[in-house]
Amino acid sequence: MSRGLRKCFGLRTAHVTAFADNDVGRLTEDFMLQGGVDTGLVRWVPYDGIGRSVRNGLNFTERGFGIRGALGVPDRGNTAASQLKPGDIDWEHVFGALGARWFHTGGIFAALSDTTPEVVIEAVEAAHRYGTIVSYDLNYRPSLWKTIGGKARAQEVNRRIAKYVDVMIGNEEDFTASLGFEVEGVDEHLTSIPTASFQRMIEHAVSEFPNFKVAATTLRTVKTATINDWGAILWHDGAFHEAVYRPGLEIMDRVGGGDSFASGLIYGFLKHNDAAKAVNYGAAHGALAMTTPGDTSMANLAEVEKEMAGGSKRVER
Repeated sequence: MSRGLRKCFGLRTAHVTAFADNDVGRLTEDFMLQGGVDTGLVRWVPYDGIGRSVRNGLNFTERGFGIRGALGVPDRGNTAASQLKPGDIDWEHVFGALGARWFHTGGIFAALSDTTPEVVIEAVEAAHRYGTIVSYDLNYRPSLWKTIGGKARAQEVNRRIAKYVDVMIGNEEDFTASLGFEVEGVDEHLTSIPTASFQRMIEHAVSEFPNFKVAATTLRTVKTATINDWGAILWHDGAFHEAVYRPGLEIMDRVGGGDSFASGLIYGFLKHNDAAKAVNYGAAHGALAMTTPGDTSMANLAEVEKEMAGGSKRVER
């Protein structure tokens, strides 16, 4: 997400995390630097040579094709990031001295250990002291929660964090799995996405969490791994805004669509302070991200705005 904000949208970003200080960690740092993301807030943890005490997380993804769905295999246990605890990060420096305008985190980090939710709460409390906007991507991943309490634990953690969130972001499953808000008229396979039902669910969410200034969700109907219907809705200031709907979107690699949606949405608010533009920047950027391999966007701002305007798909020479 931070790479997309920097490389596509030209905003300065930094990543607050922890790495084991070995060649894998330094390779990850290099990827961040290639994307223009500031690494000055990375916490480096001494490596023991084999990973008994600390390691770097990996996430393997098979992108799928046709009738074969995508498959993600997270290998995130015992990582430096999962071992972060309150007091490890100087949030007063981040929000006070550096003056960060927007802080983004999410449900994947919160699921890594018993201490990571406490780090999130420590961070968002500090952000609020300095007037920093807090966004949170629910990002429910069953594999991360299944041995530590499943959906019940996910909802306990995420509902506790939600009280501090200004901009809540999810997908068509997340608000139900992570916060417990049911959507009427959908089956477990989400074979149809009734927009009105998701709007009612979001209205319920913002009534229960009046601190939400924005609530947004992508809406994906999976026809096959390579053909998805793609849309998004956003609630702000009592009104809904719907992105251009893209039925039958051809997918090269679906991973990263959600993060790219989030970065486009954040750009739309920071640059234009316009909810309708924000949801369309997000949806267009997410759509473009899924046409290239990997979970980071290769699009630039001109391409995003061309897609928002319905530009031609013909070759440019």
